[in-house]
Amino acid sequence: MVRYEKGHKDETRQRILDVAARQFRERGVSAAGLAGIMAEAGLTNGAFYVHFESKEDLIRTVLDDALARREQVWRKLEGDEGGLAAMIGDYLSARHRDDPGGGCPTAAIVAEVAREPAATRSTFTERIADIVARIAAQVKGPSAKQREADALAIYALMVGALQLSRAVNDKKLSDRILASGAAAARRLTGAP
Repeated sequence: MVRYEKGHKDETRQRILDVAARQFRERGVSAAGLAGIMAEAGLTNGAFYVHFESKEDLIRTVLDDALARREQVWRKLEGDEGGLAAMIGDYLSARHRDDPGGGCPTAAIVAEVAREPAATRSTFTERIADIVARIAAQVKGPSAKQREADALAIYALMVGALQLSRAVNDKKLSDRILASGAAAARRLTGAP
């Protein structure tokens, strides 16, 4: 019997999550198969079931983990001098556009999440609500209801602009989409 160091199982699970997250964002959930994920993680297919019950369980866990990590990035940016404007600028940047495998899972797989089972969509919904609340806390507005409405619009605008910028094959147009989306999102913040 092979004995592993303490933490080996957690490290292996995280490696599977990291590979799956990147593949889901780059190729899409449907196109990323378990065999390919496990092979890239350096593991056998049978090892998958030690860590996850099913592909749906993996998808739900990847969404939760990836969106939590995205929120950590935003938490750091909001602590910087630029606050929400820095968050918007980071999200709608050429760097983020050009790195779908390492970027926001929402922009990469939101259409596929809409077709996932209720449990996966619930995980996604909870994480998106946290992100919107984080944005709303920095938006200027006359009421909590208006700040939330503006935050929802800002996030939807950012995700849509990033998706469009990735879909077009004209770099100048892609850059304009990012710049226009960022300008519109900043206007919605209510900041001077």
